[in-house]
Amino acid sequence: MDRSRARADELRKVVAQAVANDPITFNDGFLGKDVKEYCSWIQQKDKWGGAIELFILSQHYGREIAAFDVQTKRCDVYGQDKGYEERALLMYDGLHYDAMAVAAFEGAPEELDVTMFRPGGREGEAIMAAAEKLVAATHAARLFTDTANFSLRCAVCQIGLKGEKEAVEHAKATGHSNFAEY
Repeated sequence: MDRSRARADELRKVVAQAVANDPITFNDGFLGKDVKEYCSWIQQKDKWGGAIELFILSQHYGREIAAFDVQTKRCDVYGQDKGYEERALLMYDGLHYDAMAVAAFEGAPEELDVTMFRPGGREGEAIMAAAEKLVAATHAARLFTDTANFSLRCAVCQIGLKGEKEAVEHAKATGHSNFAEY
């Protein structure tokens, strides 16, 4: 949105403040944890957000955020009911969200990339179609992580685990938190 990779800490604070300021919308049940606990959690550099944070950031910037999930090829558009005039694109690989951009021309410097566009009209439709095609190709190449079924190994005790659920259970039971995919 700001064409900067250096604003993560500031944006984490924006999200925490939005949650703290609206405990009706962002209640413990919605967040899956206590509001104060969530606000502390989201401000940690090693934690990653998802739908809640995209919803808040869409409102913060007054722009739609279209997030494509590579595994399912589904696209969720945050803020689409708000009448925002611009849209940004993200691709989710099962672990991380990455910004999508349209190169101004082949070999163009990154600062010329188009990262925001108007979703309506021929140009917007063409950009969305190109994004869908990229997501389909990424899916076909299996460039995503299936967090429910991937194989992990605990780096502490070397036990094999299947999926995020087993890793979380193992971490709670043992205190181990260093896992690697294999």
